[in-house]
Amino acid sequence: MVNSRQSLDLSTFARADGSAVEWLISDAPVPYLAAIAAMEARVADIAARGAPELVWLLEHPPLYTSGTSGKAADLLDPRFPMFETGRGGQLTYHGPGQRVAYVMLDLKRRRPDVRAYVAGLEQWIIRALAAFNVRGERREDRVGVWVARPDKGAGFEDKIAAIGVRLRHWVSFHGISINVEPDLTHFAAIVPCGVEDPRFGVTSLADLGHVLTSSDVDIALRQAFEEVFGAAKQHLPEAT
Repeated sequence: MVNSRQSLDLSTFARADGSAVEWLISDAPVPYLAAIAAMEARVADIAARGAPELVWLLEHPPLYTSGTSGKAADLLDPRFPMFETGRGGQLTYHGPGQRVAYVMLDLKRRRPDVRAYVAGLEQWIIRALAAFNVRGERREDRVGVWVARPDKGAGFEDKIAAIGVRLRHWVSFHGISINVEPDLTHFAAIVPCGVEDPRFGVTSLADLGHVLTSSDVDIALRQAFEEVFGAAKQHLPEAT
């Protein structure tokens, strides 16, 4: 069943003043705690209106994170480090071959509506996947983006992208993750996002037969982001 978020008007997420979001890509894996510290600092700067909004694309070394609804019992095999985090949601895996996008937007200047914001993130992912002829869909009771898997059986579907967000002074942080070509066996060590129904698994673009690089996905993400949230500009690191 399609989530009622499908009917939300997402046309109001671009900033009225036309300000562009900075777009930063990290080539090397970023340690999780370092990423969180950098994100916390940037969110504080945005909230104080001392910094522009930012989308940060990166990968992490193999690890698990637990959101505010996480359950200890959902960690089945502690094969990688586990980090408690303030984002919404339950347990998930991050690692090589998965593109993480940390999204730091000032929703007061866009649309202060958490439900609509999550729908906007889903729409962003769905449009990016469409560039590779992958049909991503929302679900009534499961945040994230799913793909039907009739090849596995009637009613089977897999999650290809996860969403976990947090707001502080109406500035968003954390964000999304898309499985490009991660080792899917690493998800077997957890109950991903608390979903236990055996019909609902985890997939990736590679698993669906799409051999792509992170750069390929980054291009699709940027185009789709601008369609939903407005203009983005390349981040220029400060001179050292």
